[in-house]
Amino acid sequence: MVMSHPLKVVIAGCTGRMGHALLESVFSDSALVLHGALDRSESARLGKDAGEQFGKLTGVKLTDDVEAALKGADVLVDFTRPEASMIYLEACQKAKVGLVIGTTGFSAEEKLAIQATSKNIPIVFAPNMSVGVTLLINLVEQAAKVLNSGYDIEVVEMHHRHKVDAPSGTALRLGEAAAKGVGQNLADCAIYAREGVTGERTAGKIGFATMRGGDVVGDHTVVFAGIGERVEITHKASSRTTFAVGALRAAKFLAGKQTGLFDMQDVLSLR
Repeated sequence: MVMSHPLKVVIAGCTGRMGHALLESVFSDSALVLHGALDRSESARLGKDAGEQFGKLTGVKLTDDVEAALKGADVLVDFTRPEASMIYLEACQKAKVGLVIGTTGFSAEEKLAIQATSKNIPIVFAPNMSVGVTLLINLVEQAAKVLNSGYDIEVVEMHHRHKVDAPSGTALRLGEAAAKGVGQNLADCAIYAREGVTGERTAGKIGFATMRGGDVVGDHTVVFAGIGERVEITHKASSRTTFAVGALRAAKFLAGKQTGLFDMQDVLSLR
């Protein structure tokens, strides 16, 4: 899509790992311009130029004033925590600004709030903004349709030691894709923990295994284990840049849209 002017982007959580990757990606894309930079009220960098750490001056100061940052903006990109995301959701609705949400760990009630708000502003909401992971979700659903009998499904994921939610939002989305492929709802067939004498594996269940450690950006594997063979579909992220690039692609996708709830499948025209 061709835009008549650079898309005015606000980045939330600018001093975090994803915030840093998003800023760097905005600065390297001529179709985007940094309009606002948000961070926590206790951040020591409030009031400093958002481009300072990259050796450039943008005139955009880091702030915790959401309303001021959104004034005149086109879209906010948010990879923070659910409690902060709910504040941004309300502020974007008030300011009529589009929203890209890459935050994970939302409750069912918070997800319903996001869905309700999308009737007033356009939102891309996805647990993983990677183009590769988006394709992986499609592949998992297709594989589950074919391997829908005689194969046990397990979702295995690993992330860095600082990640606070488990299983990851991406792992859950992959589980949903697998469940859809076999004609089930994930809530009815998911197994999130095993300990002690669990008995034999029940057919039709989707298991999850979570690992945390080091600086792993994000590894996901969906295993289809049959008798005599095993099919594994894997995605490994080595840099947060892949998520940043996907998120900013989602931001461009929202340009010109007034309302609606979308995910990366929509952004990449996979449905």
